[in-house]
Amino acid sequence: MRPFAIGLSAALAVALLAPVAVISAPKAAKDKPPAVDAKSRDAGMKEAPALIATIGLSCTLADARKIGEDKKTSTSYYEVACSDGMGYALAKDKDGAGKAYTCLESTTTEADGKPSGLSCILPANANPKAAFVPFLAKAGANCEIENARPIGSAAKNSYFEFACKGGAGFILQTSNPAQLSSDVVATSCLLYEEGGNVSCRLTTRATQLALVDGLNAASDRKCEIKDRRYMLSTKTDNYFEIACADGKGYVAQQTAATGALAKSIDCTQAGFIGGGCTMTDTVAAMTEQNNLYTKLAAKAGFDCKVEKYGMLPTNDNRKEVVELKCSNQTAGAIAIFSATESKIYDCVTSELNGYRCTFSKANSEFARLSADLDGFGKGSCDVSEVRVVGSNATEGFLEVACSDGLPGWVLVYPVGVVKPKAKDFMSCTQAKGVGGGCKLPTNTKKA
Repeated sequence: MRPFAIGLSAALAVALLAPVAVISAPKAAKDKPPAVDAKSRDAGMKEAPALIATIGLSCTLADARKIGEDKKTSTSYYEVACSDGMGYALAKDKDGAGKAYTCLESTTTEADGKPSGLSCILPANANPKAAFVPFLAKAGANCEIENARPIGSAAKNSYFEFACKGGAGFILQTSNPAQLSSDVVATSCLLYEEGGNVSCRLTTRATQLALVDGLNAASDRKCEIKDRRYMLSTKTDNYFEIACADGKGYVAQQTAATGALAKSIDCTQAGFIGGGCTMTDTVAAMTEQNNLYTKLAAKAGFDCKVEKYGMLPTNDNRKEVVELKCSNQTAGAIAIFSATESKIYDCVTSELNGYRCTFSKANSEFARLSADLDGFGKGSCDVSEVRVVGSNATEGFLEVACSDGLPGWVLVYPVGVVKPKAKDFMSCTQAKGVGGGCKLPTNTKKA
């Protein structure tokens, strides 16, 4: 999302807001909106349709008024309300060319505190902020608008800031003029530094980060927040680092469309997110987690002094699927830990169960595979290579090659079983119908 921020800064270097027209705003009675006289409405309804067509504005005209003329520039101004979208202030120059401004852009206050001469006053345009609700929804921004302001427009795009209830804020990029049928992009205000060339003014960074407290409360972490930091945004999610008073921390992943907590991620597993945690001692945290997994592995019957671990994805929040690398042996494993049971799969048969090791090499299991062959009277085969053929609901198949170069075998293992023993074996000739047969070089060479 960072390139959008840079592009926005460049675009707004030449940005323009709605022009200051030399036209007095209609006077309003006390506590009442300015009245629209019949003459200006008749003129607007008569002249605005042609101007809407000239501009190419997507607007089914519901109401209109002629605001007036700036005699110095020979420019005429109109306000239109559209039954199928937001309202606009329109300008037509002496050559007949037109320009459209949203009512949010035109309804401003002048430096002297008086309302702009181009302010929208038609009843249908009474709430110009509300007209942007569908724009924010289309952009995937979860925002109940509390305040809004126009930032500016370039040749093709217009930019607006929105402050939302709850503290969040967004910068919205639309077409110029803003039309819902065109592309819309919303970017979190957290992407912009306060006081920068482009920044949010309707909400502070501290207010925006306050939403992290709600994400923390929704998590299962018992974290007394010490500090919080925005990390990055993707098209679907926002990420925040949360540092806890006990020295630990985690990353809260927020679903952008709803504002809800999607998941919490340990800092030890968040290195791929925006450079990882910077407010938490991840080395100490990883050391503590290594010790925990060492104990859990031992309890499951696997002697592994965990040197390194990696989390694997799982759809079951009650389980952790972890690859373990051991400092006291070359063989690694895939561990499935839960509150009720633990399973340890070696790095060969784990693939038959849908998990692949990346820390350990396949040769760490060659001795065990050779022993399984020996159990079938094939002890002359010292396994030198292995290939996962595939598996079905009950069985998995491993092709092995022998170091003497003689034809190897296909071993059959039960799936879903910890420390499985081969239940059967086949020669490569017998295994031709299993996953395309043997494919290791020494098993396919011609006699």
